[in-house]
Amino acid sequence: MEPKRLYRSRTDTMLGGVCAGLAKYFDLDPTVVRLVFVLLFLLAGHGLLIYLIMWLVVPPELAA
Repeated sequence: MEPKRLYRSRTDTMLGGVCAGLAKYFDLDPTVVRLVFVLLFLLAGHGLLIYLIMWLVVPPELAA
């Protein structure tokens, strides 16, 4: 079995594909992950910073 890898989604993107990639990795709905990032941004102010760092660090999904 091939190990799971975290990628930014190329198909289900709103901005950079980070939330959709995380959702696919953890087998969640992308909307839930997006809401978590929004809550992190509104409550602690860290959501945007985390998203931008992940956008830079996480590689894009490989073309099929």
